[in-house]
Amino acid sequence: MSTIQKRGDTYRIRVSAGYDAEGKQIIRSMTWRPSPGMTERQTEKELERQAVLFEEKVHSGQYAASDMKFQDFAEMWFKDFAYTHYRARTYREYEKLTKRIYPAIGHIRIDRLQPRHLLAFYKQLAAPGANQRTGGGLSQKSIQHYHTFISSVMERAVKWQMIPQNPCRQVDPPKVKRPALQYLDDVQTAAFLAALDNELIQDRVFFTLAIYTGMRRGELLGLEWPDIDFDTGVISVRRTSQYDGQLGLYTDTTKTELSRRSMKVSQGIVDMLREYRAAQAEQKLQLGDRWDGDWTKHPRLFTGQDGKPMPVSVPLHRLKKILKRAGLPEVSLHSLRHTNATLLIQQGVSVRTVSARLGHSQTSTTMNIYAEQLQSADAAAAEALDIVLNQKKRA
Repeated sequence: MSTIQKRGDTYRIRVSAGYDAEGKQIIRSMTWRPSPGMTERQTEKELERQAVLFEEKVHSGQYAASDMKFQDFAEMWFKDFAYTHYRARTYREYEKLTKRIYPAIGHIRIDRLQPRHLLAFYKQLAAPGANQRTGGGLSQKSIQHYHTFISSVMERAVKWQMIPQNPCRQVDPPKVKRPALQYLDDVQTAAFLAALDNELIQDRVFFTLAIYTGMRRGELLGLEWPDIDFDTGVISVRRTSQYDGQLGLYTDTTKTELSRRSMKVSQGIVDMLREYRAAQAEQKLQLGDRWDGDWTKHPRLFTGQDGKPMPVSVPLHRLKKILKRAGLPEVSLHSLRHTNATLLIQQGVSVRTVSARLGHSQTSTTMNIYAEQLQSADAAAAEALDIVLNQKKRA
């Protein structure tokens, strides 16, 4: 039961929260001030409502925790939630963001964090000098990362019933303009694949798989020989290989649950993989004890000369050299994934199939990324149908 005490132009609401270990009663209190212009009856009615809401908040355990500062709660979030629910790479990236977030809003209680605090922080991030490398402000994409992290923390506070709502939902996240996709067209892709015939077998296999499967870099580098079913021609994506400045090279889970997937490849690629496996076995035999034995239990497809997993920076370095020798435009390693998706869409493959092969968690992700390509394919389909029907009509 709550008690109310009038104190000047405010009211103090007090509620018992039980007793502590020494038998002393725990009292929680709040101060409420009527809005200007409220009548006596309106004040009395709203005061009663505030008392009921506060009593429910105290009895549900929300109030006891809501007075935590953002930094304290975020540290608890890292320990009790993020550590087991986020990939190591994401966890580390979020930890880095706290270097700016804690000084800005870390001292604010989570129940008092307001949209204005967030907007002021984002304005600070966008101000000249925030980016020490360029001297300008942080990019909209970088600011969006900060918003995503803060929102994730506050959303967990809501789910744990520590605050009634997430203030980040009242703030529009920074809009990020999606850059134009980089990819090789069908002619350039054919020239690239032809150029691979003159490269080392390891590079030929890596970049052929990138083109034909659309796998991410980490997924390709995480492949192990048991992931290849030579009888069925199916490749399974089960893990990724990542790099962190503090952790070094490490094995991680896939980006999402749906990124764990299997996909069919042609017999030509299966034959190429057999050839590569034999070449790697020969290399291992020649090195003998110098081949890293720790990785015998986890035989990666793509390794260094010592048998250890290939460093994540190597594929891009080699790709640039191959493209230059072939006289092709320089594109990023991730562009080969876009190349795969674009060529599939142009061949009329369904969005659902493309999405599944890429390992997207939702088909809407695929549609958003490749909206322009889908529109072009749709226009081509309409034109093709028009040609067929007109020919039938004339006949």
